[in-house]
Amino acid sequence: MIATLTTPVSFDAFVDWYPEDATDKYELHNGAIVKIPLGTGEHSAIIGFLIGKLGIHIKRYELPCAIPGDCLLKPIHDESGYQPDIIVLNKAQLSEETRWQKESIITKGDSVRLAIEVVSTNWQDDYLRKVWEYEMMGIPEYWIVDYLGLGGRRFIGNPKQPTLSVYQLVDGEYEVTLFTGNERIESLAFPELQLSAAEIFAAKTI
Repeated sequence: MIATLTTPVSFDAFVDWYPEDATDKYELHNGAIVKIPLGTGEHSAIIGFLIGKLGIHIKRYELPCAIPGDCLLKPIHDESGYQPDIIVLNKAQLSEETRWQKESIITKGDSVRLAIEVVSTNWQDDYLRKVWEYEMMGIPEYWIVDYLGLGGRRFIGNPKQPTLSVYQLVDGEYEVTLFTGNERIESLAFPELQLSAAEIFAAKTI
């Protein structure tokens, strides 16, 4: 039985609470524990496609990166904790992460090369909450893969359409570039990557 905690919950209390044998995924949003809905087949297919593409790219160019199975991000505020759909870590920085070996917790933005969220119905978290938190944390690049075009018009334009938003840290602030078609994604994290938004969106169908 999962223990009930009184809100607001701190990050450390959330970590202590998190069930070791959990079959569900949880995040901490502003002091509240949030159960993340199980992804659809399309959602899972896109995550698998991207992990495969990035993994091949990392191996081909012998990059000092790793894509872990589980990872919990601790932003600078103590009331939040996130599990990106995909995260690429800088191996050289992990020695500075005192909680990584025992808890799979990342606390420093420069330990992250790239974070990716594949949008589901709770799109506000990806476009509002996490953009701000990841920027404050100093994560250099963050992708939002909105393969259904669910995000607000101020984020993906009007008319809404499937959109890949690439946020890159410039002078401490995120600048965003939107990709929708066959043009190559411009990534500072992986400048040699040959991949388009259209290829990613097409991966929803296995």
